[in-house]
Amino acid sequence: AAAGGGGSSSAAAAASSSYTDVPLSNVRKVIAKRLSESKQTIPHYYLSVEVNMSKTLALRTELNSAANGEYKLSVNDFVIKASALACKRVPDVNSSWMDTFIRQHHTVDVSVAVATDNGLITPIVFGADRHGLSHISSTVKQLADRAKQNKLAPEEFQGGTFTISNLGMFGIKSFTAIINPPQSCILAVGGTTKQIVLDSQSPGGYAEVPVMTVTLSCDHRVVDGAVGAQWLAHFKRFLENPSSMLL
Repeated sequence: AAAGGGGSSSAAAAASSSYTDVPLSNVRKVIAKRLSESKQTIPHYYLSVEVNMSKTLALRTELNSAANGEYKLSVNDFVIKASALACKRVPDVNSSWMDTFIRQHHTVDVSVAVATDNGLITPIVFGADRHGLSHISSTVKQLADRAKQNKLAPEEFQGGTFTISNLGMFGIKSFTAIINPPQSCILAVGGTTKQIVLDSQSPGGYAEVPVMTVTLSCDHRVVDGAVGAQWLAHFKRFLENPSSMLL
C-alpha cells in the first residue's frame, strides 16, 4: 500500500510539473470578456482588398528624407490617415451600434492596437482625419510607448470610433480581426509583399510592385456589404494616390 501511495504522489508531481497555471490579469479578463461578447453577439463579415503601395512608399521615403530628423513616418501612419479620411467619406463605417439606435460620429477617433506585456490595448488618435502625417506619427509613438509602460489614462484608450490592427511587421500577409464594440468596423493590415502584375507601360508587359492586403471586419447590423466595399474603395484610392490625402 505504501509503495502504491508513493507512485501516486510521484505521478501527481510529474503532472503538475508539465504545465504552469498563469493567473489572469485584469487586462486579460477584460480582453477575454469583450472579445467573446463581440464574436458571440456581432454578425461579423469580412472584405479584403489588395493595395498597390508604390506611391505611398515613394512618398514616405521622400518625406522622411526631408524631415531632418524631426519625424520618421511609418506605413501605419499613412494607413491611419487613409482610414480616417475614408471614414469621413463613408460615415456609416464611423458609427456605433447602441442597441436601440445607431450613433454616427462626427469626428474620427482611430484606435490603434498595441501589444503590451499585459495584453492588447488600443490607444486612440483623436481627430485623425484633421491631423497631418507627422502629428499622427508622433502621437502614435508617444501613445504606444506609454501603453507599454502602463501609463495611459483611461480616456486615452477607452472609446474610439474605428480600430486598426497591423500585424504586417510580424510577417503576416493577411488576417481577420475581431470588432471592438460598440464600434462597427476594424481594419486588419497585413505586410507589404512584392507581386508581379500586368503593366502596359513596362517593356515586358509586367512589373513587380509592392502590394499590401487589408481586411475590413464589419458589423452587418450597421454596415451593409456595399457600404463596406465603398469604404475600402476610398481607402485604396487614398493609398494608391497618397498626394490626395494632403489636399
